[in-house]
Amino acid sequence: MIGLFIILIFVLFLPFSVKKVEHNLEIFLFIMGVAAALVSGMMNLHLIGKALVDPINITLAVLIAGLITKWAQNPLEKAILGASKALTPRIFLAIMVIVLGLASSIITAIIAAIILVLIVNVLPLERKSEIRFTVIACFSIGLGAALTPIGEPLSTIVVSKMDADFGYLMGLIGPEVIPAVILLGLISMFFVQSKESSDTLGSNQPAESYKEIIIRAAKIYLFVMALTFLGHGFEPLITEYVIGLSPELLYWINMISAVLDNATLAAAEVSPAMDGETVRAILLGLLIAGGMLIPGNIPNIIAAGKLNITSKEWAVFGLPVGLAIMAVFFVILFVF
Repeated sequence: MIGLFIILIFVLFLPFSVKKVEHNLEIFLFIMGVAAALVSGMMNLHLIGKALVDPINITLAVLIAGLITKWAQNPLEKAILGASKALTPRIFLAIMVIVLGLASSIITAIIAAIILVLIVNVLPLERKSEIRFTVIACFSIGLGAALTPIGEPLSTIVVSKMDADFGYLMGLIGPEVIPAVILLGLISMFFVQSKESSDTLGSNQPAESYKEIIIRAAKIYLFVMALTFLGHGFEPLITEYVIGLSPELLYWINMISAVLDNATLAAAEVSPAMDGETVRAILLGLLIAGGMLIPGNIPNIIAAGKLNITSKEWAVFGLPVGLAIMAVFFVILFVF
């Protein structure tokens, strides 16, 4: 357990304090994941096989979406710019936060994140606004994708464990998630500003090379493999100290999903024996915290990697936004 706590501290703090770690995050998390699995005694052939297989679908989706974006870059840019000019950039971005959040439950969080990257590359945003918009949109995508079992792995696992139907999650967390997604869209109007000059419209970037697309897909593969090792490596710690706690405590403790795979945490914590209120608290804690730091969710990983957003840049905005949302939901869930 001491070894796992040390690894957890490394994962939480080294990406913000050591430049080499920040610039090689995938490799660092992979090393930490393997270390956690070895220290906990969870490393075996089954886990290795799982870590090799789990990233395949996500990697293929990123690869295919990258190729489609490359081939259709010009018409997609024109459509985004046309809609942005017709609505004004600020209103367009707010609508995109809402649409991507709600649509991610059908098109998957991965595809929504890739569309987000395209939008950011095309529209004329200052660097600070670019980061803020990306973080807000990834919070929205992470929340919205959980409304159906096809949106992201967490929702698939929960529906399977609860032996529930397709609409289970929509009924359980929809009343909280949908208003939150809409609110995030409205918030983006106050935190995001576009450049004034129309000369900056358009991405002004050449299409990605095939090498860049393949390298990004390979990084995603390594990242997801690392999260698989991390999630399973920390299972003994979760079982010892997390399972069985009250919903109020679980809600806040699940902030660890900012650095651990929330699907694995959901698999460890959710049980058919739990009542709906407990499951709701667990899921909302996991989903909100997943937007706070880059490793917390696949959309974060994709967007930060493609837009060169550092761990520190993400955390400066993502942590306070996430904590504010968690505080609001805590009051809604446990006070009223």
